Amino acid sequence: MNSNHAEKACQLFAEGCNCSQSVFTAFSDVTGIDPELSKRLSSSFGAGMGRMREVCGTCSAMFMIAGLLYGKGIETDHNKKTEHYKRIQYLAEEFRKVHDTIICRDLLKGLNVTSTPEPEKRTEHYYKVRPCVRFVRTAAEILDRYISENPPV
Repeated sequence: MNSNHAEKACQLFAEGCNCSQSVFTAFSDVTGIDPELSKRLSSSFGAGMGRMREVCGTCSAMFMIAGLLYGKGIETDHNKKTEHYKRIQYLAEEFRKVHDTIICRDLLKGLNVTSTPEPEKRTEHYYKVRPCVRFVRTAAEILDRYISENPPV
């Protein structure tokens, strides 16, 4: 497995991908999904789902990747579904341990952010004040650790 997923995710964010795209696409080598398709699949989850500031896009990306790697066939098996939801809650809790919340608006508390559909311009100032790259790194590191400790079957 690529041990540089966090670096790749941060690079993708710096290149203009949203938070969800950055994490989801960084793991293309693991998911087997083409990077361009990965960007399209995860494009709606940035900025807390379409800039609604709900669940952080990095967490949404972690959950989608976990579903691809571990969630096959669980929809009719109660025990497997329970195990999978437990996995998702674990990943969320690991993120919360570092950042206190998985909610975008709370992660960005104190910054002047809106929920309008128009994304902010990626300027030098944006990258200086926006903490999102830290969330990108955290999510990728958590997922790398989880995958290495729990190899998909």
